[in-house]
Amino acid sequence: MNFQDIHTGLGCSWIKDNSRYPDTAANNRGLFPLHSVFPTKPAEVTSVQDLFEFICMGPLLNELGLTSEMVAESIDKWLEYGLHLCRLFQLNELYLTIPQKARFYHYYVPVFLWCEQQVSYHSSKFKDGEDVTPLVIGFSAPQGCGKTTLVFALEYLFRVTGRKSATISIDDFYLTAEDQAKLREQNPGNALLEFRGNAGSHDLPLSVETLTSLSKLTKEGMKMKLPRYDKSAHNGRGDRADPSTWPEVEGPLTAILFEGWMLGFKPLPVEVVTAVDPQLETVNKTLEAYYEAWDKFIKAWIVIKIKDPSCVYQWRLQAEIAMRADGKPGMSDEEEIPNFEFQGFIWVLFQVMDFVSRYLPAYKAYLPSLYSEGPNGSDPEHLLVIEIDEGRNAIP
Repeated sequence: MNFQDIHTGLGCSWIKDNSRYPDTAANNRGLFPLHSVFPTKPAEVTSVQDLFEFICMGPLLNELGLTSEMVAESIDKWLEYGLHLCRLFQLNELYLTIPQKARFYHYYVPVFLWCEQQVSYHSSKFKDGEDVTPLVIGFSAPQGCGKTTLVFALEYLFRVTGRKSATISIDDFYLTAEDQAKLREQNPGNALLEFRGNAGSHDLPLSVETLTSLSKLTKEGMKMKLPRYDKSAHNGRGDRADPSTWPEVEGPLTAILFEGWMLGFKPLPVEVVTAVDPQLETVNKTLEAYYEAWDKFIKAWIVIKIKDPSCVYQWRLQAEIAMRADGKPGMSDEEEIPNFEFQGFIWVLFQVMDFVSRYLPAYKAYLPSLYSEGPNGSDPEHLLVIEIDEGRNAIP
């Protein structure tokens, strides 16, 4: 059995027929080459009426305040956006499976329509002749749940509809390898700060500088480079990528899509976090500075909600296997592991368990308040909560 077989067996990919799941491309902020996928047998064409009825069954319509009448009035837009997504993910629009249709029409397209609404509201606050700053939309969601692929799709939809956006992740603001080593030395024995991930392992001044500069990209010709992080550096310990490799964005920007697993987490009373894990006390104290560095820039929020944080173990394992199937570097060097097909899989499983265990205390401590109160500083009028199941599907 090869890694692609294991990958498929785990049910990681919802896009199976004639495409590849784009997690690795999304992580690199790259786009697939766009082309039509020609059918190899007569197509079973879904009528517009059937698709309309399918859309109206979507779990997010009530959350967005959409009625069947409103969907009917905008059905051309739904069809247009769905076709764009088919091109992006290299799918034949005449052969979408039910899971693929659900991912597009029950999830990605409704979320993009909500983003459009938020952009319109944001723009309406500016007077004629004023520079309209880009709207910062925050995406708070656990690792592996598909947020990067969602943002990848949204960025593409903005682009093909004539609007520029920039995508950044909290991962882009990790400390350099040197500073992460210092953090580890300053907190001996604290497994939560031994590696990158938790509050304290980010370069907050770089975050402020980047978000502030992005917000000023309001005119043609205005450009800047976005920081990126190389997770494969130093045998997986990671380091900031060389600035010469950072991608460049140009204004005017309509939106800034900012995603991360701990966006919007609020500091809690010490007794609450230490009851989960005593090591969280230092993390919790550090978290106090994150509102000014991250959350205050975000004016619209999307929270992807899960029932059980332990799903992250499975999702992270799937992501590692998918990366290896695509020839991308994972958590360890395959060449160091004899008989990699089997022993390597066990080693990756062990590494994933160790990796995710460093995040679980924060999930257990901070997700309840994130779900009950919303992200730090968020406005309920500009907050969309999407609950997903273990298959990463939006559910009512």
